[in-house]
Amino acid sequence: MPSTVSTYPPRFATAEAVARIAAASRRTQQPQSKGDLVSLAMGEPDFDTPRQVTEAADASLRAGRTHYSPLLGEPELREALAEKLHGIAGAPISAADILITQGGTAGLAAAILGIVDPGDKVVVPDPTYSLYADLVSMAGGIVVPVPLAPDLHWDLDLLADALDGAKLFVFCNPSNPTGIVHSRAELDALAELLDGTSTIVVSDEAYSDLDYTGRPFTSAISLDGLRDRTVYCQTFSKSYAMTGWRVGYLWGPAPLIKAAARIHNTFNGSVNTFIQDAALVAVRTCDADIARMRAAYEERGAIMRAGLAEIPGLTLSTSEGAFYQFPRYDLDLPAVEVVAALRTHGVAVRPGSEFGARGEGHLRLSYAASPESISEGVRRLAYGLSALQ
Repeated sequence: MPSTVSTYPPRFATAEAVARIAAASRRTQQPQSKGDLVSLAMGEPDFDTPRQVTEAADASLRAGRTHYSPLLGEPELREALAEKLHGIAGAPISAADILITQGGTAGLAAAILGIVDPGDKVVVPDPTYSLYADLVSMAGGIVVPVPLAPDLHWDLDLLADALDGAKLFVFCNPSNPTGIVHSRAELDALAELLDGTSTIVVSDEAYSDLDYTGRPFTSAISLDGLRDRTVYCQTFSKSYAMTGWRVGYLWGPAPLIKAAARIHNTFNGSVNTFIQDAALVAVRTCDADIARMRAAYEERGAIMRAGLAEIPGLTLSTSEGAFYQFPRYDLDLPAVEVVAALRTHGVAVRPGSEFGARGEGHLRLSYAASPESISEGVRRLAYGLSALQ
């Protein structure tokens, strides 16, 4: 009897959500750095995690804290975060409305996937952190990018038009990739635009401790007009130099946190117990470490700006927070091509177009690097750009 086994390989179909993300995503995977390449592309601190935090993790492991944690997170950590957020919000914060997440990324995913239905309109600034659009696309929502003003802050007139009928507005403050910090006046204006609507806000404040404006940082949850509609997303990665630990948290209106918890528990489960023990020590003991790192970033930002200011054809942005510069270049080339060419000259940066269509013609440079690397990287950048003229 002849064989009925097909000689052709099977064809497998993947989920439509994957195709939606692929179609919408601007995120780029750069080749692995090697040799003497100087990277100004990184989005993470180059500092080590404070010693007392790593020692706390070690002590927790040795004490046998290796079992499942409660799905919402360790109660002691959630209580400590509620106390911290009380100081930020100026209003009572319940630990019951805090969800510990597998880093800020998982927190954003849980928040957005717990809110957005297929066809929902979601507004984001353009340019902004590219993960937001990917997550909205995964959920089947419609991403509405809103161009920024020339100073890279919100264009409030354009934003007002875009927010009409929106289910959600997602933004980061301080901003990745632009390095600007939204002021209290801007957030007050946002609150006024949303007054009387059911639009939800996701405020990603990963870089909130890295504000160099000289004025107090304004969190969205500190405003009466935004607090009750805002999901606050935070991570330990930037402030505490804990990118590899993968721990963050959400706070917001109870129904939204309950929905986010359902998503997070399904995708991720609980965060490692010993990681949460270390995070608790970070919250309680690392204020001086944050101040030290913030001062270093401010100095490094000044070194980068001074070097970039000497390069013909670059228009610098005003760096107010985080650890990024977002200069515009005057070459008639797509950003991805400029970035590829710069790698051949030994420096890695990120294309502005990765962060939105309005990021085209820009480069994102990180000064979360040593002063020596910044100086050498800017020198190579200058040489590479001159070779493209």
